[in-house]
Amino acid sequence: MAAAATSGERSRIDAARVRLTIPAKAEFISLGRLALTGLSHVRQLPDETLADLKLALTEACTNSVRHAYPDDGGAVEIVYELEADRLVIEVADDGRGFEYSAPASDEQESDEQDLVEGGLGIAIIQAISDEFELRERSEGQGSRLRFVKFLQ
Repeated sequence: MAAAATSGERSRIDAARVRLTIPAKAEFISLGRLALTGLSHVRQLPDETLADLKLALTEACTNSVRHAYPDDGGAVEIVYELEADRLVIEVADDGRGFEYSAPASDEQESDEQDLVEGGLGIAIIQAISDEFELRERSEGQGSRLRFVKFLQ
């Protein structure tokens, strides 16, 4: 049996986990952004940080909608984990997945032909986040993109 929490203990932020599953359609991505805004009421986030996280989340969800399910259908699962010092966001799908290889740090190509429309989402997410991970889901089908933003 757990002891009752004191008011000081209640004021600290315990980890909060929210799971949202949306249809893999562009018009539902805004629901993920709204959930993120709701979390900012639990833990105050600077406006710039919240805007950056919304952009990163939009890019991650758009990747699943565009690449995982090109023929429509399917779902995108978003998991938010709010901890005292960080916000972890994971976007996963069961679609066909895609090949991703991190660019080599010593190979900085500035060729404008590489900057095609829709090809900067991963780079944007990496630039915004403090940690980034993209891999296949453990079940072997689909993708799992996870990014972390440290909070102060």
